[in-house]
Amino acid sequence: MPQTKAQSPEQRIHTLRDEIAHHEYLYYVDDAPVLTDAQYDALMNELKALEAEHPDLITPDSPTQRVGGKPKEGFIKTPHSRPMLSLDNAYNEAELRAWDQRLRDALPSTETVRYVCELKLDGLSLALHYAPGPKGSAHLERGITRGDGTIGEDVTSNVRTIRSVPLSIDAAKLAAAGLPLTFEVRGEVVLPEAAFLKLNQERETQGLAPAANPRNAAAGTIRTLEPNIVAQRRLDMYAYFLLRDGETLLPQQSTTLEALRTAGFRVNKYARAVDDIDAVLKFIHDAEPLRDTLGYEIDGVVIKADSIAQQRRLGFTGKAPRWAIAYKFAARAGITQLLGVAFQTGRTGKITPVAELQPVSIGGTTVTRATLHNPDEIARLGVRIGDFVSVERGGDVIPKIVEVVEDKAHPRGSEAIVFPTNCPRCKTALVREEGEVDLRCVNVSCPARLEEELRHFASRGVMNIEGLGEALIAQLLGHTLAEQEQTASHAIDSTTTVSPDEPTEAETPTRDALVHSIADIYDLTKAQLLTLERIGEKSADSLLAQIERSKSAPLNRVLLGLGIRHVGERTAQTLADEFGSLDTLIAATEAPAEGADDPLTRINDVGPKVAEAIRDFFSNKTNLALIERLRKAGLTFTSERRERGTTFAGLTFVLTGTLPTLTREVAKEKIEAAGGKVSGSVSKKTSYVLAGEEAGSKLDKANSLGVPVLDEAAFLALLKDGITT
Repeated sequence: MPQTKAQSPEQRIHTLRDEIAHHEYLYYVDDAPVLTDAQYDALMNELKALEAEHPDLITPDSPTQRVGGKPKEGFIKTPHSRPMLSLDNAYNEAELRAWDQRLRDALPSTETVRYVCELKLDGLSLALHYAPGPKGSAHLERGITRGDGTIGEDVTSNVRTIRSVPLSIDAAKLAAAGLPLTFEVRGEVVLPEAAFLKLNQERETQGLAPAANPRNAAAGTIRTLEPNIVAQRRLDMYAYFLLRDGETLLPQQSTTLEALRTAGFRVNKYARAVDDIDAVLKFIHDAEPLRDTLGYEIDGVVIKADSIAQQRRLGFTGKAPRWAIAYKFAARAGITQLLGVAFQTGRTGKITPVAELQPVSIGGTTVTRATLHNPDEIARLGVRIGDFVSVERGGDVIPKIVEVVEDKAHPRGSEAIVFPTNCPRCKTALVREEGEVDLRCVNVSCPARLEEELRHFASRGVMNIEGLGEALIAQLLGHTLAEQEQTASHAIDSTTTVSPDEPTEAETPTRDALVHSIADIYDLTKAQLLTLERIGEKSADSLLAQIERSKSAPLNRVLLGLGIRHVGERTAQTLADEFGSLDTLIAATEAPAEGADDPLTRINDVGPKVAEAIRDFFSNKTNLALIERLRKAGLTFTSERRERGTTFAGLTFVLTGTLPTLTREVAKEKIEAAGGKVSGSVSKKTSYVLAGEEAGSKLDKANSLGVPVLDEAAFLALLKDGITT
């Protein structure tokens, strides 16, 4: 690039950095390059040469420093400024309109609601933190994966290789975008289809199995410990969210997107602000045909209330914002042949039939297996081995068989699918409980159940024992790596009979198992681990440290890890909050006296079926023995108990309108803390309706049914004295 006047090395370095940053923005963000690759390389080579001559002038935000050294000790766990939550889903117009109605009912009727529609990118979420840099700029301080939504991993060294992520933002751009020096950007990292195809070509050349899909490949790439490899993969990032100190920065989502674009981030060009739900549906209709033309994977449209003030008033449920929803496109389908069926035993003992399919590409993913759910589903489909079937990726993730295809080109199969009468692994007779469709293995010591229990217990959302993955668990249970590979490559064809009586050779352990229950994890020694294949001193030390760290996981994670049927993440948290200790919960599982309140079913999220499952679990002597071993190992069995009052015991409230001083969340917390329940709809069983300004149809229904209506003052008086005024 010609110079108009002589420059010092420092001045020339600054000039080159500005020019390269500008051209990287044009190429990677705007998709509008003006330089050839050779011209760009000439600028970069000149900068590298000058920095080599003057190493004291190298700065972290230089374009030459995108690829740095790998993390010394892997990735550090880092908490998010506020949780990165998932979204609720809608699959059709009716569900989307129902969400729109709920949202508008929750706001004053005088308010209009505008929406912002964004393509739902099929990648992984990332949080970028920026901090003050030189000369009024902001520089990339760290990048954090979503993780479990509360704690992610610091992958800054890899994020720096993503060309659409600015390493620094100068003062002029910050001012134009209205951004402070310290802020957080959230977005979606994707692997473009071209890069995905190139990756799989390289893997096939190396004799490796191809990556399953772009999303999984992107997730694996961002956690690779070699930044040079990450740089070669050509990840991309689209920004959609701005925060400062955990709070939304700008007053509208639409202005947020524009500010991000102005600051130099890549923002998806198809995002649009619309006036109502009809316009949202029009956007969805126009967006779905784009999915095969974009060059990256999308699986739907995300709809958000544009007003941040409205977002704050609408708040969140346990797992998702009320002000946003993901509309999922119809699943992609393909036709292939059913070659055979394998039967798998899950951690709760459920036997799942898994269809082995002739490989078929559906939406860019090669599908070889699909769930058949249970015997009733097999009967409903009328499917036989050898049939040609239509397969969908449900929600574009889980493959399932939809129907049998029968025509001249697709003749019917002849072999019936025979469901086993005994567990495929431990040979225990299977049981089908009254009112259920699933067959179950009731042997709590079944090796197949134990394998799944260990995976669940060690998973990120439970005890988070990093390093205790599928391959290591199999070795702990007595399988060699060779046997694992044999099992993974085993395919059942149309001539194979799946026997309910005899395990395959690969299922039979050929060495002593080190683990026979989840409690055995805490008795593992370094000497034992070193007897396993591909486990060295450093890996053994790291795993033992992770196991020790897991002992501090809170009570709700321990409850979740126990694998109690019907007790998921939310219910486990509720039980921990309500009872405060595992011992108190166990005591509460004793059957209540006739006519007495059930201490379990009085809790939100715990109905009769869940209560029965909890009682069954804690009445089992084997489970109680397991709990005692976990206690001795030092796991956390207590939590800060959320005390419940009795003022509102047995009462059900419905909230509507805007209260003078209380938000809905605060009012709900007060009701539940006093022993009451909150419902979303008014019925004859409703005890009170708490109504504020701009109350809607719920107030009308309360009046028509004769349900007592309270204003905020009467509600607070009732809370204090147990009487209305």
